[in-house]
Amino acid sequence: MTLHEVRQKYLEFFKAHGHVVIPSSSLVPQNDPTTLFTGSGMQPLVPYLLGKNHPAGARLVDSQKCFRSMDIEEVGDNRHTTFFEMLGNWSLGDYFKQEQIPWMFEFLVNELGLDANHLYITCFIGAPEYGISKDTEAAELWQKLFTQKGIEAQIADIDTEENGYKRGMKPGERIFYYEGKKNWWNRGKTGPETTPVGDPCGPDSEMFYEFTDVEHDTKFGEHCHPNCDCGRFMEIGNNVFMAYRKEDASTFTPLEHPNIDHGSGLERIAAAVMNSSDVFPVAHATILSYLEEISKKTYASDKRSFRIIADHMKAAVFLIADGVLPSNADQGYFVRRLIRRSVRQADKLGINVASFAKIVRPVVDMYKDAYPDIGTKAEEIEKVIGDEEERFRTTLSRGMKEFERFIGQGNLSAQDAYQLVTTYGFPLELIIEEAGEKGIKQIDIEGFKELLKQHQDLSRSGSEQKFKGGLADTAEKTVRLHTAHHILLKALQLVLGPEVHQRGSNITQERLRIDFNYVGKMTDEQKREVERIVNEKIQEDIPVVRTEMSLEEADKLGAEHEFGAKYPERVSVYSVGPLDSAFSIEFCGGPHVEHTGELLKSGSVFKIQKEEAVAQGVRRIKAVLE
Repeated sequence: MTLHEVRQKYLEFFKAHGHVVIPSSSLVPQNDPTTLFTGSGMQPLVPYLLGKNHPAGARLVDSQKCFRSMDIEEVGDNRHTTFFEMLGNWSLGDYFKQEQIPWMFEFLVNELGLDANHLYITCFIGAPEYGISKDTEAAELWQKLFTQKGIEAQIADIDTEENGYKRGMKPGERIFYYEGKKNWWNRGKTGPETTPVGDPCGPDSEMFYEFTDVEHDTKFGEHCHPNCDCGRFMEIGNNVFMAYRKEDASTFTPLEHPNIDHGSGLERIAAAVMNSSDVFPVAHATILSYLEEISKKTYASDKRSFRIIADHMKAAVFLIADGVLPSNADQGYFVRRLIRRSVRQADKLGINVASFAKIVRPVVDMYKDAYPDIGTKAEEIEKVIGDEEERFRTTLSRGMKEFERFIGQGNLSAQDAYQLVTTYGFPLELIIEEAGEKGIKQIDIEGFKELLKQHQDLSRSGSEQKFKGGLADTAEKTVRLHTAHHILLKALQLVLGPEVHQRGSNITQERLRIDFNYVGKMTDEQKREVERIVNEKIQEDIPVVRTEMSLEEADKLGAEHEFGAKYPERVSVYSVGPLDSAFSIEFCGGPHVEHTGELLKSGSVFKIQKEEAVAQGVRRIKAVLE
């Protein structure tokens, strides 16, 4: 069974149980200030889990593209990837545990054919200090399903201690409660005590698959168990029972209509179906075959290099397709890092320069049916990657001179390594390898990792104001600037050309920011004309109208799309003016003012503060109502 067959079976299974299939959101989050990337299936659905009505209804199913930048250095083993798809099914106040657990068991065992003897389950042990009881209901539901298959499924507690687990698994035990913070879902760190006040949260139940060909490695602890990291068990899904809202530091109240949030890594489930503890031959087969062809080497002989290139190039292709171009900051920094690490591994495999960018093609071949936009943008993506490879090789040549200067002192400090990575694009493994060849044994790797973590944390916190797609809040000033943003985009298209489209946005109470595709700096005359158009439309006091319609109708009207986004069958659009004579029409969830004249409060005038380049072919405008 291929990756795509597993995805399709999942979507069809839940569709048959009354769920509406919704498209994957972009890898660049549009309304989440906490992260630079979409890293989980639930991320784009948080507003609906918090109570907002979803246009497609209360039962949803999807396969969400995800990217986790923190896993870059981990790629190279048999299971870590930066890019993956998360299969998700959602109940927004509809069904709960009694339906979800039997459905998942049926899907895994009956639909996919997994041997239930190799399935293991974990459940929430309870938090009596917060009045949250042990999740015996979930454990007993699972136990009943195993029993019906003639499989013994004893329920047991596993005690934990600082350095590992005090006990392993006893014969017949299959369902486990873990002492501590496991099996609890919230948007913060794991555990009821770290749940943000006001957030929905609840216990969860994780599903693990046992690979019988993997022996327990005692370096991960004396005893093996489902949550062990030795590789014998792999988590293939998590059922979140979102049953509570945190009211204050110590009080959790039951939700009137609890939600289900299920997530399963597509690649991991496919690996379980193939009974392969190595996810790469399952999830990257086409790419690995191409790499073998152009390198004249085998996956078996150079697994780490093959894995890094396959994962990183797949991630880069999807990120570039969603509008993220290589750069030295924010999202673009990670695309640059992915490509440059891949170039280094390609050199190790002897892959020539002419073949490297063409690795885009097998990625496209794998995904063009599920994600058609990847296919239509293949040539553009290949050019971006080829240009970045060329840029890296030039930078590498310059950076080697700096490297020689740094190591002249006999060691390599954390700051030196950090500068080589962030300024010259050196992958860390290149620094270690080159230092080793020069006889340098003192490299402050831990110090470097701390500096890099600070850089990443700064990028994330900076994203709350700089790179958050959408509105910082719903204050009156922010809403006014949101409407001005819609008018500005249309004005840019009138002045610069209809091919101009939004590539990102951020709107606070103080100013709006729009990123848009355009080659070349805007002239002062163009900026003045854009300002004139925007202020003219504000003065005309045009009604701003929200309309819910079919996706097909919105497309026929020429409604402006959010870059990289896919939409459900029913969508919300905002028009500046009635639909039949609108100045602008955009897919948008709001909020907006009712009339453009509301932007005139306190005698406000729209003014462009700054226009600049932020990436290759992408410009940025910051503007205010002053």
